[in-house]
Formats: sequence, C-alpha cells, structure tokens
Amino acid sequence: MIGESSVVHATFSLERVYDASPSRVFTAFEDLPTKRRWMVEGEGWEVDEYTMDFRVGGLESGRFRYRGGPDIRNDTVYQDIVRDRRVVFAYTMTVGEKRISASLATVELIPLDQRTRLTYTEQGAFFDGAENPRAREEGCRELLESLAQELERRQA
Repeated sequence: MIGESSVVHATFSLERVYDASPSRVFTAFEDLPTKRRWMVEGEGWEVDEYTMDFRVGGLESGRFRYRGGPDIRNDTVYQDIVRDRRVVFAYTMTVGEKRISASLATVELIPLDQRTRLTYTEQGAFFDGAENPRAREEGCRELLESLAQELERRQA
C-alpha cells in the first residue's frame, strides 16, 4: 500500500581478532585520519564530508556517494567511551532525503596477549524496507576487514 510505514528491528554481533593491542585498535577509532581511511575511504566511494569529535556527546558526520550514486549520510553521537575497552554510539543513516535506519552500536575490545578480540554489536531499527539488516551486517563485516587492513598497514 502506498505510504505504508514499517520498521524492522534487528540485532547482530560480529567478532574479529586483530594482531594489535587494544590500545592500537582503540586509536584506529579515535584518530580522525586513521578512521577516515578505514571507515569512509574505499574503492568506488566519494567522500563529500567527514568530521569527528571523539568524546562522549561528540558528533561524527559523514556524507558519501558510491560510484556517483545518491548522497548517503551517517550521523553519529558518541554515548560512552572507555579508553582501550569500549565505544558506544548511536547513529542514523540517510540516503538522499530518506532516513533508512537508526542504530545503537557497541564496540568492545578484549585483550588476548598481544592481540585484541573486537566484538561489534548493533541494535537497529530499519525503516520502510529501505535497508536490509543482513546487508547492514555485511557492510559492518567489510568495515572490520578494512580496519584489519589499516592495522596491518600501520604495523608495517
């Protein structure tokens, strides 16, 4: 039916072990140039804007396009930050003028000798069929892979 509104709620968790200390992994979240490389830059992506104020209550905002497509916007508010241990943030995604989702995400960093187990958990509300929770999960998995490449690059 035209104009019908719907919300799909979904929660997923991803785990990844990195050959880096929790401090190095945490730095990849708090340092603007580093986070920009692994989070927003990539083949086929055009970055129109990216800003970050990494503190509780701070805002992160990005506008991107994939291969000349529509404007995609990510607006984030940091809810909780514990150095080398945890980052909690709420964010919304918008494509063009349409809000497609709102989520609460938690990044946990667990030390494993000289390595780190990162657990990413997202609780999302996905609006009007515009976003598929499985696609979001896959996108987050790709970002964790991009983070691994950034950590390897910085280690070399």
